[in-house]
Amino acid sequence: MRYKYIGFLCCCLVSNVLFAQTIADRVYATNVKTPLLYQQNNPLSLPVLQLNSSDLLELHFDDLDANVKNYYYCYQLCNADWQPAQVNTFDYIKGYQQQRLTQYRISSIAQVRYMHYQATLPDKNCMPTKSGNYLLKVFLNGDTSQLVFFKRMYVLDRQASIAASVVQPFSSKYFKTHQRLQMMVNLGKLNAVGVQQQVTTMVMQNNRCDKATINLQPTFVRENVLEFSGDLDCVFAAGKEYRWVDLRSLRLASERIASFNQMVIPVDVQMRADYERQNSRYLFYPDFNGNFYIDGTENINPHTQGDYGLVHFYYVPAGNQQLVGSEVHLLGAFTSNTLSDSSLMHYNTQSGAYEKTLLLKQGFYSYAYATKPTVGNRNIPTEALSLIEGDYWETENDYTVFVYYRSLSGRHDELVGITTVNSRNQRVGN
Repeated sequence: MRYKYIGFLCCCLVSNVLFAQTIADRVYATNVKTPLLYQQNNPLSLPVLQLNSSDLLELHFDDLDANVKNYYYCYQLCNADWQPAQVNTFDYIKGYQQQRLTQYRISSIAQVRYMHYQATLPDKNCMPTKSGNYLLKVFLNGDTSQLVFFKRMYVLDRQASIAASVVQPFSSKYFKTHQRLQMMVNLGKLNAVGVQQQVTTMVMQNNRCDKATINLQPTFVRENVLEFSGDLDCVFAAGKEYRWVDLRSLRLASERIASFNQMVIPVDVQMRADYERQNSRYLFYPDFNGNFYIDGTENINPHTQGDYGLVHFYYVPAGNQQLVGSEVHLLGAFTSNTLSDSSLMHYNTQSGAYEKTLLLKQGFYSYAYATKPTVGNRNIPTEALSLIEGDYWETENDYTVFVYYRSLSGRHDELVGITTVNSRNQRVGN
């Protein structure tokens, strides 16, 4: 079966800002589940590689057909807006342009059979040599038109330093519900003659593509130091702490699970119903900001021994009434953090609840419910989480700042700085 690349090519035709806000990891093959890409031994991290370093990434995914296939991968260099860079592959890849995945293993213990594929990147025979945004594309039989999925990744050549903090907006409209990021970027020795043309700054909340702000303009420029301190320039709806479900065991029900049916394969998992939190008081508890990790309480290697469950999510709206003019989506890393068909929930008139069923591997998942206006409806707010979850300034969120630079003779946007700041503890990572 051939998996076409049409969807990705269509995305490339939209405008820069829109594309930066909508592109997300995507799976084209229905038999492929749980694709993961992260820094080695850190499953909750962004896939960031330091250029010319010993950093490594881990790639994992499962094929439910449970037989050996010829999977290959390659890298696509992109600009800051995720449009393909006009650079020849030979100029940014050292070694082979494609690499076959040779490390795979059939599942064991699990009732759902699958073939688990994994790789450690970059391979010495296929290595990126330029910094920037990359799409890691996985396809069949060495044919890029048989695209199975792609994942975003970043190659960093740290030349700029970033200082960032989360503060409360001054505006009375956003004071209690939003968070504002103020930043200072030191470009160091980079030759930024025209800052607006050469430097691109992007901020992403909780790794959500639809919550990315790109092409921020600095409030002040002092030599090679850019200051972003405008009160409304980088403001995000704060949301609330994410909901969660613990699927590390498919025998012992955790707090959010109502029941199991172990007489079927895959195991049928009924979740407890979730309700609107817009008007409920804020409560802090640790969460993973929409992320998830694969784990099991009854196995040694969760990647090859973890089982799959058919998980039923339920959201009960106020008064059991369908939301007029809005769709309801299940938002989290396991739905690529996007409001799309893969995350869309369907309203059941008999139960008066929105329902969504997903095949998920054993692990710990965090998620939220989001709304999206129906096609052609402009009277519904576009804030995804506000109508169901509510917004509170105190919410703990992660904000990742990306700084890109293009030299006067450059043909693509180099990634020269990354930092992640937490709204609660102000810790900076990467």
